Amino acid sequence: MYLLEEKIYFWLLCIIPVLVLLFIFLSYWRYRAQRKYAEKHMLSHLIPDRSWFKPILKLVTISVGILFLVIALVNLKAGTKIETVKREGVDIVFAVDISKSMLAEDIAPSRLEKSQQLVTQIINNLASDRIGLIAYAGSAVPQLPITTDYSSAKMFLQSMNTDLVSSQGTAIAEAIQLAESYYSEDTEASKVLVIISDGEDHEGEALDYAEAAAENGIRIITIGVGTEKGGTIPIKRNGIVREFKKDRDGNTVITRLNSETLEEIASVGNGGLYRWYSNR
Repeated sequence: MYLLEEKIYFWLLCIIPVLVLLFIFLSYWRYRAQRKYAEKHMLSHLIPDRSWFKPILKLVTISVGILFLVIALVNLKAGTKIETVKREGVDIVFAVDISKSMLAEDIAPSRLEKSQQLVTQIINNLASDRIGLIAYAGSAVPQLPITTDYSSAKMFLQSMNTDLVSSQGTAIAEAIQLAESYYSEDTEASKVLVIISDGEDHEGEALDYAEAAAENGIRIITIGVGTEKGGTIPIKRNGIVREFKKDRDGNTVITRLNSETLEEIASVGNGGLYRWYSNR
């Protein structure tokens, strides 16, 4: 690290080009004056000690001296300094729903894959903000603590699948509770929790936890992935759809976006609801 305390003294360096111009002018004037009294071949006999080297050496010495004098006056300092900097950014935790209903393909390629694409796009637009990842279905599990390592975040994000959590459901309440442990109490950064889900909350306690989180300064934003019309849940083997999920009565399950739940959570969480319908 370099520090210049008195940069105004750099103006003294302008003396050097002035001296060079003055030297050229005086040398030319002296040469013209000498030629008035003798021919060029006679000057070496009349002035045997005449030399161009000495005046040039004197000019260079004076210029270097001025340069070092200026460096001394500006007080150049070099070294390192340890300084504590308080970061004021945003700590964002993404809670991604990985329940079986997220396999529905009413949004191509699927709700889960579209959610991963969306979070990746958001991460790509971040600069110095910190991010964390949570996956949840019937329970919530931490995937990545708060970090600025965006590459690791995207790697963990792409590895999320519906087999990470054995118990099925949509434990939004538990995801909110887990997210609260991600944030540091002494941080000055804004706290944001982004919940990405189809909104099928089977616990019913999400609103209470969202309200408590908002009281702790956490803003909750919900993103609804899916359509109101809904879609079936494919069961694949080796990438090929073999059948569709059925209920206990043998009827094909149709899963739909429950935007009302997500909207209520966002409302008490001082955030907003964003619906993701696009199939692009």
